[in-house]
Amino acid sequence: MQKSSSYTLVGNIVDLKKNKVFTGRIYVDNGRITAIEPDASVSPAHTILPGLIDSHIHVESSMLIPSEFARLAVVNGTVATVSDPHEIANVLGVEGVEFMIQNGRKVPFKFYFGAPACVPATPFETSGASLGAEELAGLLRRDEVKYLSEMMNFPGVINHVPEEMAKIEIAHKFGKPVDGHAPGVKGDDARKYAGAGVTTDHECFTMEEALEKIRYGMKIQIREGSAAKNFEALIPLMEKHADKVLFCSDDKHPDDLSEGHINQLIKRAIAKGYDPLLVLKSVIVNPIEHYKLDVGMLQVGDAADMIVVDNLKDFNVLATYVNGQKVAENGHCLIESVAEETPNKFLALPITEDDIAVKDLGKQIRVIEAYDGELITGVLNVKPHVIDGNIVSDVEQDVMKMVVLNRYGQAKPAVGFIKNVGIKKGAFASSVAHDSHNIVAVGTSDKAITQAINSIIKSKGGVVVVNDAHEEILPLPVAGLMSNKDAWEVAERYKYLDKKVHELGSQLRAPFMTLSFMALLVIPDLKLSDKGLFDGTTFSFSSLYVDA
Repeated sequence: MQKSSSYTLVGNIVDLKKNKVFTGRIYVDNGRITAIEPDASVSPAHTILPGLIDSHIHVESSMLIPSEFARLAVVNGTVATVSDPHEIANVLGVEGVEFMIQNGRKVPFKFYFGAPACVPATPFETSGASLGAEELAGLLRRDEVKYLSEMMNFPGVINHVPEEMAKIEIAHKFGKPVDGHAPGVKGDDARKYAGAGVTTDHECFTMEEALEKIRYGMKIQIREGSAAKNFEALIPLMEKHADKVLFCSDDKHPDDLSEGHINQLIKRAIAKGYDPLLVLKSVIVNPIEHYKLDVGMLQVGDAADMIVVDNLKDFNVLATYVNGQKVAENGHCLIESVAEETPNKFLALPITEDDIAVKDLGKQIRVIEAYDGELITGVLNVKPHVIDGNIVSDVEQDVMKMVVLNRYGQAKPAVGFIKNVGIKKGAFASSVAHDSHNIVAVGTSDKAITQAINSIIKSKGGVVVVNDAHEEILPLPVAGLMSNKDAWEVAERYKYLDKKVHELGSQLRAPFMTLSFMALLVIPDLKLSDKGLFDGTTFSFSSLYVDA
């Protein structure tokens, strides 16, 4: 790996502060830019610009520890992330956040972690930890913790619940911005949410919603992850509101990350005809200024955080530098893996088929309606498929049994039903289940579901596919969320399991990612926690059975 030293780069230079591109030389010494020299005589073969930033991501969703996430990200030109560690915080609390910070420090990459605002996300599920005002204050007073991460309890903020408002006040006390999470919130509620001091939102899925929030003073993070994909709906914001736009992935699985990151969104935006400099300002300048990040913007005196691309149209990343150190070149990562421990909390015991049996009461049942590429769900009232007095999966109607099991202790599994998963046989399961990360499984038979869940329990975390009693698993020993193995090895294994789910019949683009959000109660309409079926519109539990 090239260490930071004195060197010179020559090419087209992108100056986002002065809004221009010129040919010249960049001089780097000890990790910083010491001079930039315009030279019209230079015959540039490539273009140099500041490194890319993901303005909102949960690193844990890559199933990689931060040091391995960085190894994939830098190949795609990413030099920094604004990272919400609430996934691991829901499992391990402050200890989990500290793990992310310390592991991230072991590689040349700029991780900026937030203080998780909602741990647990709601009181309607079992999590492994709880962060209150004292813990949040302890995190927010640290210089490296840049913000209060997404305020998912938007009803609490809108209604000025004292506990939620206290969290916002702590962030403001330390001069840190507050990230939002308010899917579908519009009108007076959006005004109240923004007025409480929430400054961003990555959950918009319509232009109408995004424009309202911009009008109330919020910035919009255009999200394109493995499951939620809002780029096409929101990219027109660039026409009149580029100064209010940031780009993010939120949740990105390892196979997708190995193929591209924020660089893909830049390519797509430029291909649609948007000014490359305007797009790059949204990707780079806006998050740096909003979160006060110490990421270089290719100015004299800045840290040499920069990338080299072939041109601003094709945008193929040729090299990446962090603090002047070359960390990727021509698609190859130059960062070495680091050995890491596997902190975890996994106390669930194996279950039986009897544990997930559902008695037929002669009524219709409420079914979660999943939408591909969306985190929101619908609600269907369905006549159940009954065998021997029990409600079971209905493969013909694509209504599958879904189970969420508390992994932090012994408890009865919660059972619901879901439509649009699409599998024709077998089951798949995961210990990645937002946000409390209990075990979530879906399958065509109680036998397959039980086997999948017990496989997760045996490995103390992972993602698994069961087909005709045969099972394939990717273990996730770090908090039941991440692997500490090589990034490319994990990406390939995940890609293999994703293929296996599609071979079961699923047409979902990212079945594991979609499944992981079916337990996320803060996004309506109907979800399943380890305590039961939950109505995200009324923020209360709902019966599986529909009364006539």
